[in-house]
Amino acid sequence: MDKIKSLDRIDMTILKTLQADGRITNVELAKQVNLSASPCLDRVKRLEKEGYIKRYGAFLNASKLNYAMTAFIQVTLDRTTADVFKLFKKEVVKMKEIAECHLIAGGYDYLLKIRFADIEGYRLVLEQIAALPAISQTQTYMVTEHIKEETGLPL
Repeated sequence: MDKIKSLDRIDMTILKTLQADGRITNVELAKQVNLSASPCLDRVKRLEKEGYIKRYGAFLNASKLNYAMTAFIQVTLDRTTADVFKLFKKEVVKMKEIAECHLIAGGYDYLLKIRFADIEGYRLVLEQIAALPAISQTQTYMVTEHIKEETGLPL
């Protein structure tokens, strides 16, 4: 939290603007934050260097790319040792259908967000997940409607 205090209003506006439109030109960004182009670019480069900006990207239409369906899978491991966690992570990052993986404190160990085309695609992904080492149990929640899919931070 201390690091965010080192960001001023202009830095925060730059981050918010780039988060909304990563393709904005530096000239347009500079206008929006009331700076000239050169100091604006210097700030963006500093924010990138300091790790506030991790990467730039495009948000793709999942339906058009045959990944229209989403599910969340709770994963419970049969043992929670450092080597099992490490092996689980190593295997999960290889699976392209897993969009997100979170280690959870609570009633289960991991929460996975998966994307797939249809129920057959779901079954195949679930088979891969079930084959991972030390899996004790999984529980799936199918998404029937996407109400809000915000990828940014609430700046």
